[in-house]
Amino acid sequence: MSAPPAYLDDYRSRGYAVVRGVFDTSEVHALAQAFDRLYAEGLARGRSWRHGNMLIRLGADAALGTIVRLVQWPSYAEPVLDAFRRDRRMHDIVAPLIGHDIKQIINQMHWKPPGADSAEFGYHQDIRFRRPRTAYRAPHSAYVQTGIAVDPHRLDNGAMTFSPGSHRRGELALGHGGAILDQAMEAADLARVGLDPADVEPLLLAPGDVALWNLFTVHGSGPNRSTADRRLYINGYVAAQHCDRGEWTFRNGVPCPLGTPALVHYEDLHRRPDPHYLDE
Repeated sequence: MSAPPAYLDDYRSRGYAVVRGVFDTSEVHALAQAFDRLYAEGLARGRSWRHGNMLIRLGADAALGTIVRLVQWPSYAEPVLDAFRRDRRMHDIVAPLIGHDIKQIINQMHWKPPGADSAEFGYHQDIRFRRPRTAYRAPHSAYVQTGIAVDPHRLDNGAMTFSPGSHRRGELALGHGGAILDQAMEAADLARVGLDPADVEPLLLAPGDVALWNLFTVHGSGPNRSTADRRLYINGYVAAQHCDRGEWTFRNGVPCPLGTPALVHYEDLHRRPDPHYLDE
């Protein structure tokens, strides 16, 4: 038997890992084009907008004006993004951790445009977003967050920053209320919960690399102070038996197409599924 891939040891011991060079240059180019299409659509709408599970979230930046911060569940509308989320290589990365029957609870695009000073995420654990908690069982072992790098990720353009080993600390009282995407990444927040800010490590990625992290791993990301984009395609997977929500992505390892939207995070999915602006 061959030895398990090294990334599995990193993930289990450090709470995060990187698999290098999963997607090639042509695939990353196709992914980047899909990002550009959704960004243009978001700007054209001018306001945050929802259609079922799909959400385009805009924000205001002091230097750039209106920017697109993220899109949730773009795969309902964009076939390229749908293909990446259920690519066999993604299955093969996460299956050793959560098995072959897999649902998805996160399908999200993140942007940090060049010079976007406000595109920042405060330190947090993704476990805070698993609500209602009764629907998300075995959170420490049954869930894997992944991110596909569309651009190089460096400190100057807002790479994610991790506190290694923090996934072993359980759920921590991080954040100051409100949305994480409206909070700055502050070292004092780590110290307040007993983590050493000097221990944090930047997640340095090349286009096509795949990062993975635990729901309990503390992480954040700073602003983009460079002249280059920083785009990340996030997909969160779960062992199907441990989650009452989410979209099936693989059944016994076989990719599943999207059908009628399933309940994930949008509680009013069945009451208000039609397209609408968030301020309506």
